[in-house]
Amino acid sequence: MKKYPVVVIGSGPAGMMAALQAGGKGVKTLLLEKNSCIGNKLLITGGGRCNLTNNRGLPDFIASYHNGDFLRNAFARFCNQDLITFFEEKGFKLVVEDERLIFPASQSAQDVVNFLLAQMKENKVELWLKNPVLDIQKNSSRFFEIDTVAGPITAEKIILATGGKSYPQTGSTGDGYVLAEKFGHKVFKPKPALCGIMLQGDWHKKWQGISFEKAGLKLMLEKKQLGSESGEIIFTHFGISGPAALNLSRILTEVEDKRSTHLFVNFMPELNENALRDRLMDEFLKHGRMTARKILSTLIPARIAEQIVVFAGIPEEKTVSNITGRERQALVVRLNSFSLSVDGLLPIEDAMVTRGGVSVKEINPQTMESRIVPGLYFAGEIVDVDGKTGGFNLQAAFSTGFAAGIHV
Repeated sequence: MKKYPVVVIGSGPAGMMAALQAGGKGVKTLLLEKNSCIGNKLLITGGGRCNLTNNRGLPDFIASYHNGDFLRNAFARFCNQDLITFFEEKGFKLVVEDERLIFPASQSAQDVVNFLLAQMKENKVELWLKNPVLDIQKNSSRFFEIDTVAGPITAEKIILATGGKSYPQTGSTGDGYVLAEKFGHKVFKPKPALCGIMLQGDWHKKWQGISFEKAGLKLMLEKKQLGSESGEIIFTHFGISGPAALNLSRILTEVEDKRSTHLFVNFMPELNENALRDRLMDEFLKHGRMTARKILSTLIPARIAEQIVVFAGIPEEKTVSNITGRERQALVVRLNSFSLSVDGLLPIEDAMVTRGGVSVKEINPQTMESRIVPGLYFAGEIVDVDGKTGGFNLQAAFSTGFAAGIHV
């Protein structure tokens, strides 16, 4: 039976970072991966370009997560600027997009995986591919006995970095939750986070493929605002996606009756209601013989303009010189706050990340070691932490992986 001081299970960003940090201390480290290659989920992040992190300050970082306070210690040791330095000091070039998003200069997630693989090799990390873990036992001594397809292994310490349940085709099938529960840990039910929002009805399918680079989006439960976001939205065959919608899906996942909620879209967020009213009045005075649909089509996509006019109750052939003040206000309201009835969320299989996982109360936030089982560590998406889109989830994975790797 082979013996290792440290065994890392899972080769996502958290597992790779943990393994290379442990190996960098001179500790003999084995990385187990059930897939035939490493970093499968990392390869599809950022549309295959890999949004590594975000250059915002620590307060904004903490506020961007569910259970963000748990990450304070990990971020104090290894945060976004440390991750940037980690790559750039070794000659891996990065670029900033939209003044805050950090990508590899090559725009290739595969280059990130190759870089991390090279770092692990340099730190003498042993890698076993196509080797799923079947079971883990802790014997009467301090050792763990790991049953794998390739045979049994003994480990002094284990880092579980098996991911969540989103995108199971990449290997994230919730295996780690079963092992965590076996060792007595509480695992919160996995739910979809950062996923598309389905809408009721089918009229919105006319908008499929339309995107807004800057839109305002509010999530409402009756008269209570649950959250708001601004940024890109994309209308799809099922409803709405894009960063702003994805971020609100993290709030919606906790709402039991999702069909009782509404999304309100501001198609022209650069104008407040009074300014928008004045803008429409100016257009109507200049083009009195035109229809409202024709004028709105100069401001927003024609397919959306058509629906707004219909919902405002204005006859299609009516020219703007004949539009009443009430009808003009109806247009302003729908441009400023167009209501969409929510049907639900896409399933967890289609979500970018998982909400839920191992309770943070049972993990030491400084070391990522279990408070229940000495020698057992957690890193990455298996932990009940998830963040907004924009590099936050990868940063959490790298930071928790770093913390676990330097403390084993």
